[in-house]
Amino acid sequence: MPIRHMLTSTRCCTFLFCWIFLSWFPGFLFSSVVTLDSIQIFTTHEWFKSKPTVYFQCKGENKTVLPDVKEPDVLYNFRGEESWQPLTDLPSTKCKRCGFYEEDTLKSDDIFDEWEFCSSDFMTNGKYLHFKEKELNVSFRCPECKPNPAASNAISPHHNKEKGMNVALVIGISVMVSTVVIIAVAVGYKYWQRRKRQQDQARFLKLFEDGDDIEDELGLGTVI
Repeated sequence: MPIRHMLTSTRCCTFLFCWIFLSWFPGFLFSSVVTLDSIQIFTTHEWFKSKPTVYFQCKGENKTVLPDVKEPDVLYNFRGEESWQPLTDLPSTKCKRCGFYEEDTLKSDDIFDEWEFCSSDFMTNGKYLHFKEKELNVSFRCPECKPNPAASNAISPHHNKEKGMNVALVIGISVMVSTVVIIAVAVGYKYWQRRKRQQDQARFLKLFEDGDDIEDELGLGTVI
């Protein structure tokens, strides 16, 4: 009996622990591996070193130095099998604060860019493109990451700007069409009113003319 109770208590404790862990940390049980597909830096920030030391890092994690990235305006492509790969792993329901940096010998490290890196950023083909003007252009690969259908993510700011312009253009055209339709209806209504008045006047005059003809036919005239 005591052994059976101990086993039952152990199972209950295990179940309770799993339930609490799943409730508080659901994203950490289902994480996806992220590798660097390509990178291009447009500038360097270190003046005293001919070759920059570029690295990737998520908050609370170790640095991942990119030993091949040494020149600006050069597109570096990778296979995902390099010794320093993968870059990180992303939980399914939680983002990480990550970025690309350059080591600095005199002050704090320079920042190419840092942002909220999320599993839902990736497109259906498992790729995610990130761009910052005058700093870097980078692409990641994560086949296991699932895109968020409700998010637009993984779309560059330029694409968002174009989308905003398209929406504004559609709204402008809709307003113009509505204005033209309202003006056309108003003009048509005015024309219909004028025609109706003309027809009423013509009908009224015709009634008088018909009355005169009837009086002439009956030999009735004005008695003086």
